[in-house]
Amino acid sequence: MVKHQPLQVYERQLCLSCITGIYGCRWKRYQRSHDDTTKWELLWSFILLFTFFLLLVWFYFWWEAHNDYNEFNWFLYNRSGEWSDGTVPILATTAAGFTYIAFLIVLAFCHIALGQQLNLHWLHKIGVTAALLTTIVGVISVNQTWGQEWDVIPISLQATGPFLHIGALAAITALSWIVAGQVARTEKMVFQIVVVLLYVGVLLALYVVPLYITSPCIMDPSTLKPRPDVIGHQGAPMLAPENTLWSFQRALQMNVTGLETDVAISLDGVPFLMHDRTLRRTTDVEKVFPDRQLDETSHFNWTDLQQLNAGQWFLKYDPFWTVHSLSPHEKDLIANQSVCSLEQLLKLASYHNTTVVFRLRRPPPEHPRYNSWINDTLHAVQQSGVPQSLVMWTPDEHRAQVRQLAPGLIQTSVEKRSPQSLLEYGISRLLLRYNRASTQEIRNFSGSNINLTLYTVNEPWLYSVLWCSGVSSVSSEAPHILKKVPYPIWLMRPDEYCLMWVSADLISFAVVIGIFIFQKYRASGMRSYNPEQIMLSAAVSRSNRDINVMKEKLIFSEVRNGVGSAEELCEDNDYDYYTNRGISQ
Repeated sequence: MVKHQPLQVYERQLCLSCITGIYGCRWKRYQRSHDDTTKWELLWSFILLFTFFLLLVWFYFWWEAHNDYNEFNWFLYNRSGEWSDGTVPILATTAAGFTYIAFLIVLAFCHIALGQQLNLHWLHKIGVTAALLTTIVGVISVNQTWGQEWDVIPISLQATGPFLHIGALAAITALSWIVAGQVARTEKMVFQIVVVLLYVGVLLALYVVPLYITSPCIMDPSTLKPRPDVIGHQGAPMLAPENTLWSFQRALQMNVTGLETDVAISLDGVPFLMHDRTLRRTTDVEKVFPDRQLDETSHFNWTDLQQLNAGQWFLKYDPFWTVHSLSPHEKDLIANQSVCSLEQLLKLASYHNTTVVFRLRRPPPEHPRYNSWINDTLHAVQQSGVPQSLVMWTPDEHRAQVRQLAPGLIQTSVEKRSPQSLLEYGISRLLLRYNRASTQEIRNFSGSNINLTLYTVNEPWLYSVLWCSGVSSVSSEAPHILKKVPYPIWLMRPDEYCLMWVSADLISFAVVIGIFIFQKYRASGMRSYNPEQIMLSAAVSRSNRDINVMKEKLIFSEVRNGVGSAEELCEDNDYDYYTNRGISQ
């Protein structure tokens, strides 16, 4: 006689199966466990958490370094000799890695919230290890080749710090649901104390973080200084090839108050505009002079330089991803650009009554103009007819001689010195990279009547921070973007920020206390129920079509062999069961 074992009934847990299946490949019910996580898996959880925070910083760094992507690509070009946008693969891999690790973190928190044992699958462990090692290699590489860029993190926090604090506070407050649930479920007093102390410590630290957040944009709006002047760095290189006449004309169309460039001396003594040491990147020297493509720029005479095209490379490489926005007429103008001389630039500036600042590069010792480079440049300034009051002179060499020959030039330094030292040398302007002057130093220079210009400022958030700091002017590759910033992105009075900070802390504290009380009450209420009553009531309240049968065992019993009935077998093994008739009632 064949007896049927009564059916065991389980509810579907699709969400839980997906969480444990994706995280640890535990798709079946019998694979899951509510036991404590092993020490080995706890170690992997800490590695996962560390990788997440490292990738978070790495991702934030590249997000804020957008201001200097062109500088990074230029560094890569100097190392490889080939121009390419190296930020694209970095951003793609960083975004993919961060998304992947963040997804695993969410799954891990879901495990903790549901009381499931953490058991990261070995494939994910390989992925986490790869993400961690790749990020560490990236950090080391950036530190060696572009170390100065790390300063963008503390500078950007002056713009994002108050808002990142609110976001972090909201995240930690939400995390209290999981922490309170764990504390309420566990019966180990030591574990409860450790978890609560760690969580409270992090929460209190976030509560007092604003004491250490400093931003020049937290100020009285009535003390805000006038909008900083914008100088076109190499013209408008996002809209036209750098250091060409069309680039400077485009910058002037964006209402810049000055033009900045780099100057080299040709073999026959003509100052011309060129940023690189060679002509490969920004001209077609490989086509016109293939045997001289690696020669230094100053080893060409002006006649040779005029034969080169300085615009086609821009259309070919599209360094700023802006070529698609250009009209056919603009593309034709760009395709016919040539190397620009300093005299041509000064005439253009004189016509528009615009200031010009240039950094002069001395020729190598074997160059025939090695000793006359200052005189050659002064001769070009005088030949252009530009008023000397529009020219900012930066070379420190022979500055006294320059003052005698051209006393009207604006003496400018590119080396950071104290305001007193600059005034002693008769220097009234200072040109520095934006990370080399703090907010306090900017205000000190301003108070000492030193006109400070910071480069290269392309992002509105950076422009806003420097504006609030009181900088006089900035040099930008994106004057068309800064033109659209008539006011700092955000400005907040100190009392308004204090109110926002205190309110956020009080709301967070109230929510955390409420969640802990609720989770404690919820856990104590669950312990007061009889599990058998819960199962029975759940079975009676559901219809047959809402029930899934997990499995049905067929037990063959033979009276002659002395095997008991199916009911007796179930009773011996403490099976809880009920008949279909009982379910339907």
